[in-house]
Amino acid sequence: QVQLVESGGGLVQGGGSLRLSCVASGSIFSINFMAWYRQAPGKEREFVALSTNDGRTRYVDSVKGRFTISRDNAKNTVYLQMDSLKPEDTAVYYCAAGRTSLDSWGQGTQVTVSS
Repeated sequence: QVQLVESGGGLVQGGGSLRLSCVASGSIFSINFMAWYRQAPGKEREFVALSTNDGRTRYVDSVKGRFTISRDNAKNTVYLQMDSLKPEDTAVYYCAAGRTSLDSWGQGTQVTVSS
């Protein structure tokens, strides 16, 4: 079992930056994938970014060039650096992790971008 705790959300003006953090605990040796998802009001949860143990990353097209996912394995932490934020990035951001699928989820952190 893996426990995930996100932090770093908040209110920011359009064009600004935030960095989200997600600390993993528990059976961290089982983690191959760590990812970020988000859910805006009235919308379904959507994929944002993924990081694999062998260093590969993947992003949804809408955040490419603006968001960066990174991992600090010594701290069991995954980050999401979000730059050039837009009002449409407003959502609850969730961290997810797993071995062959993303089966552990955090509680989410709110990101609000004002125009």
